[in-house]
Amino acid sequence: MKKLLIPILAIAGIIAVLYFFFGGRYNSAITLQEDAKTAWSNVESAYQRRSDLIGNLVKTVQGAADFERNTLKEVIDARSKATSINIDPTNITPDQMAQFQQAQSGLSSALSRLLVTVERYPDLKSNQNFLNLQTQLEGTENRINVERNRYNEAVGTFNKYLKVFPNNIILSIMGSFEEMARFNAEQGAEKAPDVDFDFK
Repeated sequence: MKKLLIPILAIAGIIAVLYFFFGGRYNSAITLQEDAKTAWSNVESAYQRRSDLIGNLVKTVQGAADFERNTLKEVIDARSKATSINIDPTNITPDQMAQFQQAQSGLSSALSRLLVTVERYPDLKSNQNFLNLQTQLEGTENRINVERNRYNEAVGTFNKYLKVFPNNIILSIMGSFEEMARFNAEQGAEKAPDVDFDFK
């Protein structure tokens, strides 16, 4: 009986060591990857909220007499472009991230021009619906920034886990994990934007 027990304990010990080196690390990597994917979903949710609010904002602004149609068209087109780009959270590449950020930046720019143009319309500026939407948009922009930061933190944790020893060797043997792309600041974002209120 003792002779049989020793090989069983040895096999159990080997299985425990293999689990620790392979299974445990694999499961941890899966958990961290799923956390990063969830964080990405929260980023998309915040952008979706902004897109939904913009639809209401455009309808409110359209009701104002003599409002510039070109400015509204730019916002509508930029919103359409921004919502047409979908990213698969299981395979976020730097190119996909750059394309997504470019579309969202275009929407932010068009929205800023719309809000600056609204300054010419006192009736619209005092409209309670418009003021509520503007406040919600400002809050949503803050929420987008928070969610992007949380996503970057989750991705950073996941990417570090993949790179540290011995995870880098063990997980590369399994071959099923790649680094995830982070949000990066847009080029020139370190400079304060010029705001021009020239309404000639």
